Amino acid sequence: MFGYHLILVYRYLKCPQNTVIGYENHNKRAWVKKVFQVELKNRGPAISVISGNISAATSLSSISLFLCSIIGAWIGSSDTRSIFTGRYIYGNKSPSMVYIKYISLLSCFLVAFACFVQAARYFVHVSYLISMPNSNDVPASCVVKEVIRGSNFWLVGLRSLYFSTNLLMWIFGPIPMFVCSAIMVGVLVIFDRNTTPLHQYK
Repeated sequence: MFGYHLILVYRYLKCPQNTVIGYENHNKRAWVKKVFQVELKNRGPAISVISGNISAATSLSSISLFLCSIIGAWIGSSDTRSIFTGRYIYGNKSPSMVYIKYISLLSCFLVAFACFVQAARYFVHVSYLISMPNSNDVPASCVVKEVIRGSNFWLVGLRSLYFSTNLLMWIFGPIPMFVCSAIMVGVLVIFDRNTTPLHQYK
C-alpha cells in the first residue's frame, strides 16, 4: 500500500491528467474561477458546496476520533488482548507485537482525524473568501490554493482510513493483511486512474 501511494504521488507530479486527483483539481480550479465571475448575491450555491464539504469533513473527523477512543479502551482491556492472542490468530502473538498493531491502527485514525480537521479549516476559510464583500480584491488564485489544500488534506484523511483497514486485518495475522492489501491496491489502481481528457474551460 505504501509503495503504491508513492507511485501515485509520482504519477500525480509528472502526469496529473492521468490521475483522478489531477482531474478533480483541474475542475476545482475552474470552479473557483467561475464562482468569481458571479456576483456576490448569486454565490449561494457555491457556499452550499463548501458547506457540504465542511460537514463531511467534520463528520469523518468525529468518526475517526470515536474510533481512536474505542481503540484506546481496547488496548486497556485485558480480555481483548487474550482474544487476539488466541490459537486462531496466525503470526507473532507476543504482547509487544499486539501493542504495536494497536498503536499502528490508532496512529492511522489520529492522522485521519487531524487531516479531516485541517480540511474543514481550509474549507471554512474558502467560504469566508467567497462570501467576502468586494471580493474582487481577493485573487482567485488564493482561493484555488485554499481549495486544493483542503482537498489534499481530505484525500490524505481518506487514505489513512484505507490504511487502517489493512492494519485492522494485521491484527488477525500477516496473511489477511497481505490479502487485504492486494485487493485494495487492485481496486485503487482502477479508481485512481483517469481516462477522461481534461476539459479546457473558457
